[in-house]
Amino acid sequence: MDLWTLEREQWNNGYALLCGVDEAGAGPLAGPVYAAAVILPREIEIPGLNDSKKLTEKKREALYGLVTARAEAWSVAFATAEEIDELDILNARMLAMQRAIGGLAVQPDLALIDGNRDHGSRVAIETPHVTLIGGDGKSASIAAASILAKVSRDRYVSQELDTRYPQYGFAGHKGYGTKAHYAALDQYGPCPAHRRTFLKKWEARK
Repeated sequence: MDLWTLEREQWNNGYALLCGVDEAGAGPLAGPVYAAAVILPREIEIPGLNDSKKLTEKKREALYGLVTARAEAWSVAFATAEEIDELDILNARMLAMQRAIGGLAVQPDLALIDGNRDHGSRVAIETPHVTLIGGDGKSASIAAASILAKVSRDRYVSQELDTRYPQYGFAGHKGYGTKAHYAALDQYGPCPAHRRTFLKKWEARK
């Protein structure tokens, strides 16, 4: 699919400046949820650009450099584990995405947001926007945002959190609920980076 089709539709609707928005890390047991917003030059060619989930880690890292070098503007933001516990993951995702949009050096006329949700019970996307199910595989702008969000989160968890709490093996599982992660929780209990609301099933069986 031509990844610029959705952008062209919105340009034709009169929205001159578009940003793509996506998040990463909604499911893990630990660490922040990240989001990115990206404004790309119109119809720029970035070879290999695709939904971050369809790319290898090496390819994502290479594309991260290309996107950040060529974007007209980009921003990465997050909501912490504490905010996830306080707000719930849906509200925290909306918060991270709105923070990413707000962090752009220039504000877009319209945000293209991956998924079908634009609000939770307490937080909503305030920037004019449209939601696109599967947008990270249909829109160049959202695909670029998906790469920045995923790479930024993976770097933080595998470097910062792994260094701070080496006993959990964050570099290996990135905070997801693997056997090794649950075994570490059984041995050491949770650390401040864990989302306590995500550990209820684990706590219930102890």
